[in-house]
Amino acid sequence: MTTPYQILGVSEHANDAEIKQAYLNLVKENPPDRDQERFQQIQHAYETIKDSDSRINYELFHFPETDFNALLDHAFQQKTELRSLNPDDFFRLLNAVSIDKAVTGAIKNKSS
Repeated sequence: MTTPYQILGVSEHANDAEIKQAYLNLVKENPPDRDQERFQQIQHAYETIKDSDSRINYELFHFPETDFNALLDHAFQQKTELRSLNPDDFFRLLNAVSIDKAVTGAIKNKSS
């Protein structure tokens, strides 16, 4: 998938002015009456990364297209072994957690 940076021909570290200049140059080369689809692609790319807030939003919330069927197949092909605890190990673990909580609670109460 092509990123907005690639469409505009700018680095991912480009600033607002560089992005705007690249956008204006591409719009001049690709006016809407010549190639409407390309123009819309350029315009959408610019709107996506035109300022620092837009770029942060893009970086945080844009997820590349994923083949979810392949991802699910891969997830279900992996066999995970569940190991059960014998009762003695379970009670030791439970006691350790209980003791840890009691100690943590006592420390909190003492420091208050």
